[in-house]
Amino acid sequence: MAPSPAGWRTELRELLQLSWPILVTQLAHTGMAVTDTVMAGSVSPGDLAAVALGASLWVPLFLFTISSLTAVTALIAQAWGAGNMGRIALMFQQGRWLALLLGCTGSLLLLATDPLLEWMDVEAAMRADGHAYLRAVALGLPAAGLYQTLRALSEGTGSSRPVMAIALAGFLLNIPLNAALIYGWLGLPALGGVGCGYATASVMWFNLFAMWRVLRRSPRLPRAVWPTGWGRPRRVPLTRIAGLGLPIGAAVFAEASIFALVTLLIGHMGAVAVASHQVATSFSSVTFMIPLSLGLGLTVRVGHALGAGQPARARVVVALGLALAMGIALFNTSLMVLTPGPIVALYSSDEAVRSLAATLLVYAAVYQLADAIQVGAAGALRGYHDTRATMVITLFAYWGVGLPLGYSLGLRDWLVPAMGVPGLWIGLGSGLTMAALLLGWRLYRISHRAPSTPGRPGRQTA
Repeated sequence: MAPSPAGWRTELRELLQLSWPILVTQLAHTGMAVTDTVMAGSVSPGDLAAVALGASLWVPLFLFTISSLTAVTALIAQAWGAGNMGRIALMFQQGRWLALLLGCTGSLLLLATDPLLEWMDVEAAMRADGHAYLRAVALGLPAAGLYQTLRALSEGTGSSRPVMAIALAGFLLNIPLNAALIYGWLGLPALGGVGCGYATASVMWFNLFAMWRVLRRSPRLPRAVWPTGWGRPRRVPLTRIAGLGLPIGAAVFAEASIFALVTLLIGHMGAVAVASHQVATSFSSVTFMIPLSLGLGLTVRVGHALGAGQPARARVVVALGLALAMGIALFNTSLMVLTPGPIVALYSSDEAVRSLAATLLVYAAVYQLADAIQVGAAGALRGYHDTRATMVITLFAYWGVGLPLGYSLGLRDWLVPAMGVPGLWIGLGSGLTMAALLLGWRLYRISHRAPSTPGRPGRQTA
């Protein structure tokens, strides 16, 4: 039976109580990227372009790592709903091994990006600064992976406020670190945009140690959820985490990497084009944090409901989450359409950058609704442990629809005279729209097939 109106209000309150600290957390993480963009842009368009170029490579790898580890969140959430403390400890312990592997692999890949930048025909000066920036960020990726397992433990057990507090502290720490390393304060060398990379890596390590200290002292988490030491890697739980998480990581990577590839394709158009693209991407990523936070909240709340054997309650959570995400998306659309000039003025004083970035913001406004639906549906599907189909849908939407269309419109005269950067953004919006349609359809099917057996998710089909 479906919950009563009072049950709907309770679920709405629970979802909001979980999601608003996640939102603050995501805004703090995104705020670091915005701070990097603004502070590097104050030095020169070249420094801003180098940060944008470097971010287009490290951010997809970072997102692949932390998104793959959201499987730990989903598994812990369902175990918490079922009251299984031993399974929580096991998933947390084994998740750390996967986190260490993914973080170290990402660092090694960032150290080997120079041939890729050269192959993409990026300007020589921008390529040198971009690679130096990536070498700095690479120092922090192992810490970012391990931090994500601690975040999974906290959020999976329904507590998102410690994560929020650490994220805010990291955001505030990033500002003076940026200033010291970019401008050469306190006797340090003035590194320009490259300094952002060292500041980012430092904050990643700060977040790891601060989160460990906070959670170990938390009276809310029972001692039973803490494993005794690292233990050895165990094939069955690691396979379970990787089997659920790697498709999530691949799906998020597919979305993030298409934005990264667009940045690389723009690289040969010069610093103004890259900087304008970065400004529009930076602001739209801020607005994206609200539906993303709801999606992360949906993962946990759906997991709790299914762990308790209440699929009807899970459907209520899904409906509420998607409705909220769509309402917020409509507000974001209005903001971008009505005030593009003041928004881009926050990022750059260069008139050429401002003009093109304002145009791109209008294109970004068009896909806000689709973006909210697809990220909310993907979050809910993670709660149902349905990740393989999400990966297939995402790959098709972004790489089978969005990228070919954007390439055709932006860089070739095949359909219309080449439109440049705006044509690439039309392709991005088209891919997001296709993802929203297909993921929404998938979520409807899975949520209405969920069994009523306590503690079990919906059937996992590819």
